[in-house]
Amino acid sequence: MNHKDSFLPEVAKGVCDRSPRANRFCRLSREAIRRQAGHLLAILAALIPGAALQAGGLYLYEIGTRDAGLASAGWAARADDAGTLATNPAGLARLTRPEFIVGAQPLYLDLEFDPDENTTVSGSDGGPASWIPSGGLFYARPVDDRWAWGVGVYGNFGLGIDYGTGWVGRYYVDEVTLQALAFQPTLSYRISDRWSIGAGIVGLYGVLDQRARVRNLEPGTPDGRLKIDDEQFEITGNFGLLFEPATSTRFGLQYLMETKLEFEDNPRFTGIGPLLSKVLENAGLVGAELGLDLTYPNRLILSGYHEVNDLWAVMGNVGWDQWSEFGKVDVLVAGEDTTTLTFDRNYEDTWHAAVGAEYRRSDRWRFSGGIAYDSSPVKDRYRTPDMPVGEAWRFGVGAEYRVRDDLTISGTYALVWSGDLDMDVNRGPFAGRVSGEYRDTAIHALGLIFNWKYGGR
Repeated sequence: MNHKDSFLPEVAKGVCDRSPRANRFCRLSREAIRRQAGHLLAILAALIPGAALQAGGLYLYEIGTRDAGLASAGWAARADDAGTLATNPAGLARLTRPEFIVGAQPLYLDLEFDPDENTTVSGSDGGPASWIPSGGLFYARPVDDRWAWGVGVYGNFGLGIDYGTGWVGRYYVDEVTLQALAFQPTLSYRISDRWSIGAGIVGLYGVLDQRARVRNLEPGTPDGRLKIDDEQFEITGNFGLLFEPATSTRFGLQYLMETKLEFEDNPRFTGIGPLLSKVLENAGLVGAELGLDLTYPNRLILSGYHEVNDLWAVMGNVGWDQWSEFGKVDVLVAGEDTTTLTFDRNYEDTWHAAVGAEYRRSDRWRFSGGIAYDSSPVKDRYRTPDMPVGEAWRFGVGAEYRVRDDLTISGTYALVWSGDLDMDVNRGPFAGRVSGEYRDTAIHALGLIFNWKYGGR
């Protein structure tokens, strides 16, 4: 069935116009127009930033450090280079020399949607495979035997999906970019031989650019377009605790504070026909300001690290992210008929576990590997095309080569595997029903990291 043909006689009834062609639609009340506008508001509410298939929501473990080669195992406890300022600020107190890390970590998103017979919108399958830039810069400098400071610039939070303009879910989203760049000055203090603490002030610069198609009401008229974009800067905190019961063993705890990115924009509609334009005007959506609040949730990770002997070290994590606080976003419409609509994504807190090992082959070569699991922040029935996430297994391998005493080069590869993900979403006649499966969903992360050390304290 062609969904476009079947739905037009219904929604067009809510439009009043003085032209002879539209007179038959003028019999319905103003309340009917509001009901139809509510369908469009639901679609606007669906235009909320999503994840790049990253379990645990939008957070990334691949930030341009060697952690990707361990599948994040030992995240808050390894503390052996300047990258620890992002994973556990307390670890800076362990460093004995100033060092500078440059890491490139591009991510390849392998995402393909296969619609089934229940989908009521005609169009192409969604196959938005794409590269997402990622990486980091980290500088650390010990001050004395107790104090150390550092600064880092990295991206641990991001999304980039482009389905194309003609896919079956285009009335929900056809393109979205959500990325956040963190700038973090950090201070660490060694309390005793066993205990260290650290804190970082994180300046988070977020960018949102999201687009969708809007169905026009006149038969045979091409789709209109909707665009929302904004930039925001917020402050949050990154705190760490490190305990070293022995020279070969340590435990670390990281706490990343919740913050909110309060995106705001006036949605821009283009290519809108006269009937839909009337619906938008009656709903107060023309020139309305939308508030799209995204919560960057609390995170807690506990890690352990132990050197078995001169050749082998083992490590692991358990973690928790409070994604249940992410799902509520208020869409505020200002105008004669102000409407407040809250869209609840029904997200759940996620749990994380990881194990890994390092093998020192010689003074020059060190190899690593790890495996991790993250639970899904959403059940199948609540999955949406702007955020097609699920549980994920992460597999990482890495190699480090010491070129000389002050320079090491590392390469990493991580596979984040989510497999097949079901989706069935229906937000009314404006968007239609989109049902099917994302097949063999995965992220591939390649890393190249340079670490320079120099001088002393």
